[in-house]
Amino acid sequence: MSVSRTFIDVRPLRTSPVFRRLLLGRTVSVLGSFMTMVTVMYQVWEMTHSAAWSGAVGLAQALPLVCFGQFAGAWVDRGDRRRIYLAATVGQAVCSLLLAVQGFTGHVPVAGVLALVAAQSACAAVGGPAAGVFVPRVLPKEQVASGLALYQVTAQSMMLIGPALGGLMLGWFGLGVCYLLDALSFLIAFYGAFGLPALPPEGEPSRAGLHGVVDGLRFLAGHRVVRGALVTDLAVTVLSMPASLFPLINEERFGGDPRTLGLFMSAIAIGGVAASALSGAVTHLGRPGLVMLCGAGVWGAALAAFGLMSSPWAGLGLLVLAGAADALSVLSRTTIVQTRTPDALLGRVTAAEQIVGQAGPHLGNMRAGLVAGATSGATALVTGGLLCLLAVVWVATSTPDLRAGVPAPESA
Repeated sequence: MSVSRTFIDVRPLRTSPVFRRLLLGRTVSVLGSFMTMVTVMYQVWEMTHSAAWSGAVGLAQALPLVCFGQFAGAWVDRGDRRRIYLAATVGQAVCSLLLAVQGFTGHVPVAGVLALVAAQSACAAVGGPAAGVFVPRVLPKEQVASGLALYQVTAQSMMLIGPALGGLMLGWFGLGVCYLLDALSFLIAFYGAFGLPALPPEGEPSRAGLHGVVDGLRFLAGHRVVRGALVTDLAVTVLSMPASLFPLINEERFGGDPRTLGLFMSAIAIGGVAASALSGAVTHLGRPGLVMLCGAGVWGAALAAFGLMSSPWAGLGLLVLAGAADALSVLSRTTIVQTRTPDALLGRVTAAEQIVGQAGPHLGNMRAGLVAGATSGATALVTGGLLCLLAVVWVATSTPDLRAGVPAPESA
């Protein structure tokens, strides 16, 4: 395979000005979101010095997605996705502005801060499914995987840059400025989508309320390929999410050195950026299901091996491998969802994917903490990685369509 087909495919950037604007807006918005994540965690800790309140930040982010996600997806599948996304983006910007005001004044209790975080997450529960239709609608089908790869490499890069930049901005300018920068980032996201044409659903619009939600769930239950993709993601996030174990593993195996701890998450992100940058071979392969299964399996195996390592450098190498495998798995899963779901159902299926991707890691970190508390950090990592690997093998054997090339269309 030529070098040009190994590196990330940039054809969408060359051929589509609309996609370029979308990518710019999304990249800046993701950067602002990671900065705000650090800022909120810092502010809540400074206000309470309570691990329980710090944990409540994740709960405030996850609950609106779980509670409203499918209803938001059904709403998105009834209207103009562009208009809904723009309204949701304005809502997120307003929440960031209110966070900035309380950051400057300092007179809001911690429950008020978490309420604003939850309100912003509720807006994201609407905006995410609406944005899920953009790439397959603005790019030709053969470039959809490449467009999603560009989305992913920029998001992974912002994961590296955003928390560090947020920490610097906190130290230099304080809470209010950090939140204000996030509000400005949503304006860039608004600009990115403003030039889109109207994007009503292609096909029969969703039925109202609970009926539309049930239709979406029925499609997920009946479509083997899409269902297998989401079950695979659940196996990765719920069974083998390692983040909550890193401090304990660092203490058990590596002497509690904070420099080592800081490298753990960076190693996963570095692997993700590298794999996304070299994703051309994957997007040209045309077998996203097979790539997703292999990536998820390597993730589980690498984390299980990391739990057995006593050498910090070998451990970091395994985390880089895990991050690379996860990035390719996520890219392939998103490609499956966005190319195998009828447009009229894409808002609801994207909402389900968002719930799995956002709530799954919180459940996974909770599972890991409970297992580690009863046994050890290493045991929690090894058992979680092996359970993930077994779940992936089960999905692969029970869903042969995922291992094939481009599966035949299925009906709901």
